[in-house]
Amino acid sequence: MTDIATHEHSPADTDSHHGYITDKDKYLNRLKRIEGQARGIHKMVEDEKYCIDILTQISALTSALEAVAVGLLDDHLRHCVVDAARMGGAEADAKITEATQAIARLVR
Repeated sequence: MTDIATHEHSPADTDSHHGYITDKDKYLNRLKRIEGQARGIHKMVEDEKYCIDILTQISALTSALEAVAVGLLDDHLRHCVVDAARMGGAEADAKITEATQAIARLVR
């Protein structure tokens, strides 16, 4: 989910794209599978399945979401942050701060 040549500089820059754009279909397919996992867990609770089995599925769902998040973060760092760092200045500082805050949210 890396090695993508496009990026986004700012919301006003309409000719650029997010770093994940070439892997968009992969992300969407993975998110569809994650939706299915969430529906499966819902059904397990509805059907009063064994607690440990439900917890196992929740763990798998959490791992799947974390994998998507790490992939998106990697794309963001390799494209948006690297491009901003090359430009330097306030935009670079803002992108680094933004990435740091995103990482902090992921590790909580």
